[in-house]
Amino acid sequence: MSTMSTFNVSASGMTAQRARMDIIAQNIANVNTTITDDGTPYRRRTVVFAERKNDNVNFENALIAQRTGIKKKNDIGLGVKITSVVEDHVTAMKKVYDPAHPNADEDGYVTYPNVDTVTEMTNLIDANRSYEANVTAFNATKNMILKALDIGT
Repeated sequence: MSTMSTFNVSASGMTAQRARMDIIAQNIANVNTTITDDGTPYRRRTVVFAERKNDNVNFENALIAQRTGIKKKNDIGLGVKITSVVEDHVTAMKKVYDPAHPNADEDGYVTYPNVDTVTEMTNLIDANRSYEANVTAFNATKNMILKALDIGT
């Protein structure tokens, strides 16, 4: 793996985690949104990641490369990518009895989003730590390159 590839892997991780933090911020901002443009309460969204890799890479090739120490250029992953942003249809929406609310149903219950602030803050801390780890890897690679240049002088 070239040093530029290492930079690309770290950069893809930082980009993915930044997008994850944006979605988490949207979730927190809409914690009390009882009606959206389509007339339903806001639904929590999550980001789905996948490995960004060459099409020629498969598990068998990666295992053989790891066991033998012989790696082909196409056997190396290229970082992470966002495959989709999905709505959470598993977690139940919150129902609160408030007959005075303009969005209350005929029984007086208001349906609030399935966003839990504690869960979102925990996910935000996780995304932040992952971002920081990618920054650290990026800076470590940069420092190794600078040290290599110092050796040559």
